[in-house]
Amino acid sequence: MPRKRHKPEEIIAKLRQVDVLASQGPSIADAVRAIGMTEVTYYRWRQEYGGQKSDQVRKLKDLEAENARLRGAVSDLTLDRIVLAEAARINF
Repeated sequence: MPRKRHKPEEIIAKLRQVDVLASQGPSIADAVRAIGMTEVTYYRWRQEYGGQKSDQVRKLKDLEAENARLRGAVSDLTLDRIVLAEAARINF
């Protein structure tokens, strides 16, 4: 069975839901089980997304994707520069 990938907005909503349930009395462990996820997942998500709003998470993910794209472009250009420098050194 394939794993479900949650969108950042869904993760934020679930973290808020756990906070609401926990504020009503039961422990964090009970609140986490009530919404159908594990404690490990809850604490991992809370460490990554805790205190953020949905729009902030969306912007962060967009910036990470753009950063990865730019790193790829820089690495390609660096490789081209190295190849050209070696070719110039061999020719002269």
